[in-house]
Amino acid sequence: MAISASNHTIRGNRRFIASAMRAPLLTSDHEQDLAYRWRDQRDEAALHELVTAYMRMVVATASRFRHYGLPLADLVQEGCVGLMQAAARFEPEREVRFSTYAGWWIRSAMQEYILRNWSIVRSGTSASQKSLFFNLRWMRNKIERAGDTSLSPEARAEIAAGLKVSERDVDRMAMRLSGRDQSLNEPLGEEGGDEWGTFITDDGPDPEEIVIGRRDHQIRSSWLNAALGELTDREQMIIRERRLNEDKVTLEELGGRLGITKERVRQIEQKAFEKLRMSVVKLAHAAGDMTPALPN
Repeated sequence: MAISASNHTIRGNRRFIASAMRAPLLTSDHEQDLAYRWRDQRDEAALHELVTAYMRMVVATASRFRHYGLPLADLVQEGCVGLMQAAARFEPEREVRFSTYAGWWIRSAMQEYILRNWSIVRSGTSASQKSLFFNLRWMRNKIERAGDTSLSPEARAEIAAGLKVSERDVDRMAMRLSGRDQSLNEPLGEEGGDEWGTFITDDGPDPEEIVIGRRDHQIRSSWLNAALGELTDREQMIIRERRLNEDKVTLEELGGRLGITKERVRQIEQKAFEKLRMSVVKLAHAAGDMTPALPN
């Protein structure tokens, strides 16, 4: 029987972890020597030995983040990226152990990956939001061990003060962490059948109706423009200002512009609108449309 690809992956992951845990530890002096050789001479053999010795840190850190539901292998890969970044930036003359320096880069790379992939809803990118995301469970467990089994107002206040965020942020993050994203294509029951998306209805127009509506709007707009061309300049101005613009100009204001009374403006508007309506109706009938629409 052929071994499935998933089994190959699992075995490969196990071999990698076992190899990482067997790598010999480095003394401080040897570690410094490897770091200098890599930085100053670009000695790839030194780089390989340096990062291989601390691959166990990547595996250990990935194990601590497994409860976020992401594949361990993916976390390890991101941690390896962080480890390589640490090797590229490490300054051995500062007399700090590489493990201390690399630990921050490994953890940061994994946390960024988790924030990008844990949910399609972003959980916040500020330092305080990241701290809340990664420490809320730990602080809740600590409070629950002390006897408070629910997120009471006192517990929220304690968490908010400890992480320097608002109590509202604590509530929101707790809600996000209480559930995961669910696919709309997921069956409702274990035996299959209807999917969750089946029960989500869209009351808006379908794509065909949208296309037809746009086409009808373009046609009727062309009729209206053609009919406007049959009006005098003054009639066009009054119709546009009184019927076609969102903010209608008052009869009195138009009368002041044109040097006539507002009653005369009203009369011209009614006559021009009737002319406009008759022209549009004539164009619509010629095209076979019996229900042309005009602005009120």
